[in-house]
Amino acid sequence: MQFKNTLFALALLITVSVASAQTPTGPRRIMADENSLVTDSSGMKYPALVWQKLVTSGDYWLRPIDPNAEKPQFILQKITEAQKAARYAKSPRPADSKFFANGGVFKTFSFKDLNGQKIQTKDWAGKTVVVNFWFIGCPPCRAEIPDLNKLALKYKDNPNVLFVAVALDQGWEVKDFIKENPLAYHLVGDGRYTAGMYEVTAYPTNVVIDKQGKVMLHYSGGYPQGPYWMDKMIQQSEAATAAQ
Repeated sequence: MQFKNTLFALALLITVSVASAQTPTGPRRIMADENSLVTDSSGMKYPALVWQKLVTSGDYWLRPIDPNAEKPQFILQKITEAQKAARYAKSPRPADSKFFANGGVFKTFSFKDLNGQKIQTKDWAGKTVVVNFWFIGCPPCRAEIPDLNKLALKYKDNPNVLFVAVALDQGWEVKDFIKENPLAYHLVGDGRYTAGMYEVTAYPTNVVIDKQGKVMLHYSGGYPQGPYWMDKMIQQSEAATAAQ
C-alpha cells in the first residue's frame, strides 16, 4: 500500500511538469527530462536531481518558456497555496482505507502526549478529531508532515479541533525526530498497541472524526491531496455544529 500510493503521488506531482502546445494535429505534450534546461526567474540553472526533488515535493512546477521550441526550456516556479487548493479541489477524494468505515463510530482512547498532557476519552466529546498513524522510518509518513503541520497550525486556536499523531516508535525517538521535523499534533509514542486496536497495518493512515464520533474520512498512503480533503472534512464538521 505504501509503495503503490507513493507511486501515485509521484505520478500526480510529476504532471505539473507537463504542458501542452497546440499543433495542427492537436496538442503536443511537453515533458522535462534529465537533459532539460531548467532555470528560475533569475536565470539560475538547476541540476535534474534538484528540480525533480522540488517538483515532486508538490511545491513547484515547470513552465515551458517556448512550448513550440524543438528542445523546450523550463522555468521553475513555486506553486502558491491558492494554486494548490485549486488543483486539489479537482482531485479525487483519497481511497478509503481498509481499517475504518465511513459513518462508523471511532473507538476513542486515553493517552498522555509527549509533553505530558493527558487526553481522556471524555475529552474527545464534541470535538472534530484528526488522527494520524505513522512511524519515523516510513517515507510517505515523513513526506506529508509539512502539510499536516500546516493543517494543525491552521486550527491551533480552535479548541474544538483535536489533532493526534500515534507513532509506532518509542517516545524518545519521536522527541529526537521532531526537533528537526516539528509536528503540531498531540504526539503519542510507542503506539503499536493503539494502532493494533484498529488493526492498522499500512502507514500513514489518516482519519477525520466528526463531533458525534463518526468517521468522515480515512485513507492510507501518501496522497498529496490528502490534507486538502482532511481540511474539507474539518470545515464540514465545524459548519454542521454551527448550523445547529
